[in-house]
Amino acid sequence: MLQVKVAPSILAGDFARMGETVKRLENCGADYIHCDVMDGNFVPTITFGNQMIEHIRPYTTLPLDCHLMVLHPDTRLESFARAGANIVTVHVEECREFTLQTLRIIKNYGMRASAVINPNTPVEQLFDCVEVADMLLLMSVHPGWGGQKFIPATLQKIEALRDFCVRNGRPELDIEVDGGITEENVRDVIAAGANVIVAGSTVFRAADMQATIRRLHGE
Repeated sequence: MLQVKVAPSILAGDFARMGETVKRLENCGADYIHCDVMDGNFVPTITFGNQMIEHIRPYTTLPLDCHLMVLHPDTRLESFARAGANIVTVHVEECREFTLQTLRIIKNYGMRASAVINPNTPVEQLFDCVEVADMLLLMSVHPGWGGQKFIPATLQKIEALRDFCVRNGRPELDIEVDGGITEENVRDVIAAGANVIVAGSTVFRAADMQATIRRLHGE
């Protein structure tokens, strides 16, 4: 069974104290720091860019998992590599026929490469990425806002993607799921075949962040 990793999303954190926030997440048992980069164009919301990554990099040794919800992500890869990003995820909906090329460019910059689809995009759109990607991400809410409810149909997409990975020689490929994951539904997400769990509100609203992260690991 693949190791389950928890990637708290700092979208739900206090932007005024982000350095302290990522340090606390590491101390509480997080595996990755998930960074939701939004440009106000691909999605309506604006969050932050490569400067935030550069500023929080000294505060944690954890991998910075950067989800680029932006137009023309290929033009931004070098700046995120220089800022200290470890994983970069790009949207199939934006990269279109250039997704595989973009994944290879990410890897050439020394980062792990990941592709993601929105809830309304068929899971088959990720199948071509399986050979090249280091991780694949399924959105289980519509991107742009935190605090949304998990879309149940995502479970079938996770199962289909994991089955495709197994049948095509990549049984170990990380499958990440982002949106609406709670202590109540995380076991279903893991059972379906996901092993990287993104959680924002669930972690940051917890009375005991460390205990919540432990439970999100499926413990």
